[in-house]
Amino acid sequence: MTTPCIICVAITGSLPHKSDNPAVPITVTEQVESTHAAYEAGASIVHAHVRNDDETPSSEPEKFARLMEGIHQHCPDMIIQFSTGGRSGAGKERGGMLPLAPDMASLSVGSVNFPTRTYDNPPDLVYWLAAEMQRYHVTPEIEAFDLSHIHQAVALHKAGKLYGQLYVQFVMGVKNAMPVDRPTFDFYIETLNRLAPGTPWCAAGIGRNQITLNEWAIVAGGHVRTGLEDNVRLDRTTLAPSNAALVARAAELCAAHDRPVATCKEARSLLGLRAS
Repeated sequence: MTTPCIICVAITGSLPHKSDNPAVPITVTEQVESTHAAYEAGASIVHAHVRNDDETPSSEPEKFARLMEGIHQHCPDMIIQFSTGGRSGAGKERGGMLPLAPDMASLSVGSVNFPTRTYDNPPDLVYWLAAEMQRYHVTPEIEAFDLSHIHQAVALHKAGKLYGQLYVQFVMGVKNAMPVDRPTFDFYIETLNRLAPGTPWCAAGIGRNQITLNEWAIVAGGHVRTGLEDNVRLDRTTLAPSNAALVARAAELCAAHDRPVATCKEARSLLGLRAS
């Protein structure tokens, strides 16, 4: 039986602005509306950052709380995944929203070069974030920007440091980090299957690489991430009109490759998450 494909929508991120694409949702109200449309289009996970009114990144727990409330109201069974990424805050600020107990939170387990800086994830901070996720029963989504991150994630899980079921996302296409390279992608899958057989995984491609990674993951039996955080265009000349449009494109790829799109209930079961 074909495994349903989970579609995660990364609605906002820390970098895209209205000047890049007017559809990027900035306020909590815009984020809830955009998430609801993406949910209707087939997304079962929302990956969420929050912003200040001037569009700069925020780590304010109160903003996350209002976003969670709105998503629960309008998308009652959707999986909520908060970002603990480094652009939204420094040090333990990055985990300040974890006491809200979302279903999931992103977790980067190692440092990596980004286009203009180092994405710094020192071991002490990684261990603290993982412990907070344990404390509040939040399942991590491991963001693997490098092969070593897969090894580290498996080691942490085997040591009992990660809450819940192991879930790994391969991130490719960030400048100065791992490029979009098919043999590397295949080796990521092989490595994860060797180290932790049966572990579910997903893939995220940045910019024009988004649709490439969507298709590679769908064909290979993994899950996908799409959304305006990673890519603001449908093609070189066309801005994406919404997060929902990018979700719909991923769903069309699923249909083309005979992969059913996972419902929220199916996604929760596949990831070992509690019922909504």
